[in-house]
Amino acid sequence: KIGALIAIEREDPLGGYAESGMAIDSKISEELLETIFTPSSPLHDGGVIVQHGRVLAAGCLFPLTQGYDLSRIFGTRHRAALGISEETDAIVLVVSEERKDMSLVFKGKLHKDLGRDELLSKMKEFYKVRKNHA
Repeated sequence: KIGALIAIEREDPLGGYAESGMAIDSKISEELLETIFTPSSPLHDGGVIVQHGRVLAAGCLFPLTQGYDLSRIFGTRHRAALGISEETDAIVLVVSEERKDMSLVFKGKLHKDLGRDELLSKMKEFYKVRKNHA
């Protein structure tokens, strides 16, 4: 039962959000992310920011969405993912601790309950979107 919130920087810088967390600056790995998001970790409640393929910071605070009619089954992680995606062009991965499902958020839109292949396909699609065409 491990949840996760990971914002992947694209063109809009996420450094300001990184300042609210703990600087990591490490190569991204499954083991590092699992350690960060383990419930006993002091950083597990915040978000991770990935910049240029590296974990820039963890335990970061993201703004919560204010204008999204989101079902009560979605918690703070999903609201934070929507919030940062409304303010930046980041691609945000959310793993639900309770439901164990994966969602992607991009440009204020939640793509929920994705399988592995669908998740990878959507991520590739979003990476190709240019800022002026988003």
